[in-house]
Parts: sequence; structure tokens; C-alpha cells
Amino acid sequence: MLRGVASKAVSAVPLAFAQRRFHGDGSDCRSHSVADLLNKNKEWADSITSSQPNFFKELAKQQTPEFLWIGCSDSRVPANQIVGLAPGEVFVHRNIANVVVPSDLNCLSVMQFAIEHLKVKHVIVCGHYNCGGVRAALTDTRLGLADNWTRHVRDIYRRHTRRIEKCGSVDNQVDLLCELNVIQQLHNVAETTIVRDAWAKGSDLKLHGLIYGLADGKLKPLVELDKLSERYAMEAAARRIIKDAHVKHGVAEE
Repeated sequence: MLRGVASKAVSAVPLAFAQRRFHGDGSDCRSHSVADLLNKNKEWADSITSSQPNFFKELAKQQTPEFLWIGCSDSRVPANQIVGLAPGEVFVHRNIANVVVPSDLNCLSVMQFAIEHLKVKHVIVCGHYNCGGVRAALTDTRLGLADNWTRHVRDIYRRHTRRIEKCGSVDNQVDLLCELNVIQQLHNVAETTIVRDAWAKGSDLKLHGLIYGLADGKLKPLVELDKLSERYAMEAAARRIIKDAHVKHGVAEE
């Protein structure tokens, strides 16, 4: 029932974006008030109920998402919209640079609820190219309190510094680090007791590392894990994306 309305719920996004006006530097000419948001919410809700009158009544009874999405807080990467799914189909957790660490009770609580109670079938870690948090980690840019958070990404950079720097421009380096960050965070997901326990109990839970292109709106798969493949897939995926980046930027392999 929910999937039937997904295309209708999302189809208004390209039109709304096309109607936006931009300054020469690409910034949006318009500003929005909370009243604007409330009006748009009413239009959105009315458009859905006009085609499926019982949509929200049914949705209010339960949620049965198949996917847990761990993504970046960046406003340009809205989970449901970029995959064309309706409300109720994706359980979402977002933070700066889509980081998963064992000390983050917020993220771990979301994972446990999604896996043990909602019984999701897939966990997705989705990063995006030109991520501001990743760029700050690579360039050692001070953000304030967020520096403590992006340190986890900087650790990945330190591990692969020589290989990353071979890609030339800072933009190229940032994009490779964005991919390596997805790989590492998916590895961190796989190492949690939540996922380990699920696999030990026979769950067919699958983990997916994806990256989103802000410039073209498309998702690129980087790695997929299950309880049988995860022991070797992470390192293989990291080697592959480093090699692909070097080939793309004309770097001679050692």
C-alpha cells in the first residue's frame, strides 16, 4: 500500500526545485518562514490523501520499514526522496559524515530498535561526495565541537594518507576519503554486538555501503556484506576503490 504512493509523494520534488531561483553563486534567492513550511506540509498531505484517503490512517497504525538508513545530516541528501520511497519505508539515522562509533548510544539505540524490533532486512550506510565533515577532517579545518566527531574520519585519512594524496587535488582527495569513510563505517556497523547477535541467531540481515553524488543525484554501491562475506569484503572493497580512484586520476600503481 505504501509503495503505491511513493512516486506521487516524491514526484513534486523536481518541480519544486525547478521553480527555485538562484543567485549567481548558486545560493537560493528565496527564504522560507515557518508559515511557508506549514502551508507546504498541508499541500503535501492533501495531495497524498486525495489519491489515497486512508494512507495516513494506515501509516499511523504501524511502521514496517525494510531498510535502516545511516546517512549524513547534509540537507541535500534526504533519504526517502533520493530512493523514491514513501513515509514508513525507511528508518533513518543521520549525523555529520555518517559516522558509526561504539560510544554513540544514539546511533546504537537506533540500530538495535531497527534490527531487533522493526526487523529490517537491510542496513545502509550512505555517504556523499564533497561531504563537508569529511573535507574538514582531511584539511584539518576547525569546526568547534564537531572536531571531536570528525576525528573519527581523520583517523581514516591518517591510515590512507599516502594513497589519498596521490589523487592530486583536494576535491579528488575528499571524494576518495568519502568512499573510504563509508567502507569504515559499514565495518563498524558489522562489528557491533547488535549485528553480530542478529547473524548468530540466523538473521539474513545484509549491510550495504552506498555513496551519493550531489552533482547527479545518483547512488553508487561500494560494498555489500552479509554474515558470510564480511570477514574479507571490507579490505577488498577499500583496495578496489583506491585502485579505481588512482586509475581515474592517472596515478601509476606501485
